[in-house]
Amino acid sequence: MMRSLFSGVSGLQNHQTRMDVIGNNISNINTFGFKRGRVNFQDIIYQQLQGAARPTDELGGVNPKEVGLGMSIASIDTLHIQGSLQTTGVQTDLAIVGQGFFILDDMGKQLYTRAGAFSLDSEGVLVNPANGMKVQGWMAREVEGYNMLDVSRPVEEIVIPVGSKDPARATTTVNFACNLDKRLPELPENPTGLDIRRSTWSTTIKIYDSFGDERDMQVEFTRVPGTVNSWNATVVVDPQNENPTNTSIGFGAEAPAIGAPATFTVNFSNNGTLLSAEDGDGNVSGAGGQVLMNVAYDVQTATPNEDGTLVRQEFVLNLGTVGGYVNSITQYAEASSSKAVEQDGRAMGYLDNFKIDSTGVITGVYSNGSTRDIAQVAIATFTNQGGLEKAGDSAFRMSNNSGLANIGPSGVAGKGKIVAGTLEMSNVDMADQFVDMIVTQRGFQANSKTIQTADQLLQELLTLKR
Repeated sequence: MMRSLFSGVSGLQNHQTRMDVIGNNISNINTFGFKRGRVNFQDIIYQQLQGAARPTDELGGVNPKEVGLGMSIASIDTLHIQGSLQTTGVQTDLAIVGQGFFILDDMGKQLYTRAGAFSLDSEGVLVNPANGMKVQGWMAREVEGYNMLDVSRPVEEIVIPVGSKDPARATTTVNFACNLDKRLPELPENPTGLDIRRSTWSTTIKIYDSFGDERDMQVEFTRVPGTVNSWNATVVVDPQNENPTNTSIGFGAEAPAIGAPATFTVNFSNNGTLLSAEDGDGNVSGAGGQVLMNVAYDVQTATPNEDGTLVRQEFVLNLGTVGGYVNSITQYAEASSSKAVEQDGRAMGYLDNFKIDSTGVITGVYSNGSTRDIAQVAIATFTNQGGLEKAGDSAFRMSNNSGLANIGPSGVAGKGKIVAGTLEMSNVDMADQFVDMIVTQRGFQANSKTIQTADQLLQELLTLKR
């Protein structure tokens, strides 16, 4: 009877613990990133009344006689099952589809969470606004004028400098991929204005000087008289000015000298692809590879040099690849066009907006139309994520049985992908919890009946002497 009393007590205590876990699950049913708990029971030590006996020639074997002394909690598991995603439209809200945790810095200690309701503080740092913990990742570093992300470095706080300046960048390369209509007629010996318009095709694109000031670069093509696959081209920067910028063109590593011709000749093969080019001084491009021409012009708005000469700005005019037709200048019997003309210069701008892609890369969008990688959000995975300890604030910390954090970008080595503008909801199933609550209640009730019945048996013993 005393054994049944203590067995009933263990049942009451452990079913109460199970009810506590269920209550915590239900209370966090709307907590973003919450992972539900589950209680597993096991029986405990047994009192052996009689041991087992092996069979003999005369008698068979005898099983042991054992009385159980109750039950205990085997484990309280955290079920890291994917929760549903809820769209919020907030660009700093992040969710992970698959394995992994966001990394938070708590005054030098790393915590891990699936709750991605982040925001920017007054200094542009990406944080958890509930407690100020800083989201960890990698900031881009500028290498030769370009922002590069190095995910092999230790993680650091992420700063998104909204409103910061994007400095002006002078044009250094112009990729000039157009088509010259082979059907354009040659210029007559004594051309009129109408003849020139019919036989000439020109295009104008915007380039930038070192101040970020827009300038027009005009390239005008005219078929070389007496030829079918050669065109003369003239390059002028700022053609609309009364005193056009002094423009020069040439091949070679160095910029063309002041006063060098601003013209070149481009030659095509019978297939309509680029064959070669020749500058105004008679220098011819190589027989293969890219055809690159150096262009220099005067920056009339800059402070003159000490000798009184104007500052020269240089860029490379890329006509394409010999024999190529993709991103190269061509000569086909189609209307002349400039559908693939691009340059790498820009005016000064300000960081207006940013976006986060599925790899966690944060790309800044500037008012001058340029984009730049700012940072990348890091993700941590564990060999045994069920071994993580709960640290409160919807966060976890490493334990002796979780394994070390494997930190890297999303989508690599089994890490999940990031979805911006969404949050992961709790994985608590209300129907499942209510059913579990009923089962737990009945278990608690049955154990209370065990104690009640054992008490009645003791009462009967006490009345035997009457």
